[in-house]
Amino acid sequence: MLMPNQSGLQRSNAERAKEAREKALQAITRLKAENQQVNFSTVSKESGLSRCFLYRNTEIKSLIEEQRKCDVSDEINRRAHFDKTSKSKDVIIAAKDKRIAKLEVEIRRLKAEVATLRGIVYARNKTTADTCSRREESNNTGG
Repeated sequence: MLMPNQSGLQRSNAERAKEAREKALQAITRLKAENQQVNFSTVSKESGLSRCFLYRNTEIKSLIEEQRKCDVSDEINRRAHFDKTSKSKDVIIAAKDKRIAKLEVEIRRLKAEVATLRGIVYARNKTTADTCSRREESNNTGG
């Protein structure tokens, strides 16, 4: 049988535990709403409660651990997305490098073709110029 003093103490402890539980739940809700990490340290700072209390209260502990798992999976998904975009960038860069190499080969081929055509044009112009100069000479000599 409890003494009168003890029943009041127990009631007071139960009331304080209920208030602490509410503070912790409000802190978790605020942290989630602000997209901040939910862990024992942040909940402790936000609520003003000790980490020891948070670890001992099984309901609060399970809520924090559950939220931490969600945060970790969100981080994993974010990194996976980054890895995918990074890999796709690598694929795009490789394709562009291949295209550049192809274009460089084509440029070299076209430069060689231009050089050949210039030679042909030069040869024709020289032949035409020689022919014209011979005609002029024959016209000037009286023939």
